Amino acid sequence: MQGTAIYPGTFDPITLGHLDLVQRASKIFSRVILAFATEGKSTMFSLDERMAMARESLPGVENVEIESFDGLLMKYARERGVHVIVRGIRAYSDFEFEFQMALTNRKLAPDVETMFLMPNEAYGYLSSSLVREVAKLGGDTSDFVSGPVQQRLDRLGAG
Repeated sequence: MQGTAIYPGTFDPITLGHLDLVQRASKIFSRVILAFATEGKSTMFSLDERMAMARESLPGVENVEIESFDGLLMKYARERGVHVIVRGIRAYSDFEFEFQMALTNRKLAPDVETMFLMPNEAYGYLSSSLVREVAKLGGDTSDFVSGPVQQRLDRLGAG
């Protein structure tokens, strides 16, 4: 294991697929920063709630730090001295967007590489937006998220 990587996202909410990727990245890198974007999409959960759910869902994963960032990811990576961004690709449909983003990031910060990880096949279809939609419609999301996330969804009456 060597170096530090950033795994960025909104994580609204963090899913079992996200947790799978961060745990696998934590075995590759000596330190992984799970970086929560503060800008962009409107979210179901506040930043503090999203970060708390991640902390509660990752007990015993000592080399994962949970932080937030705003603005450009490449600026944040440079400020933190990180040269690797970890991104997940579930299906071919993700590839085009992620490829475009990686090339744009490379143009902005040529010294920062993007590493793509594929999730466990059990989570290949899973996304936060899917979880939010199922929860809003009163469906069971317990197979998609950790216990702490499910508890918060239940409190909202959305899971």
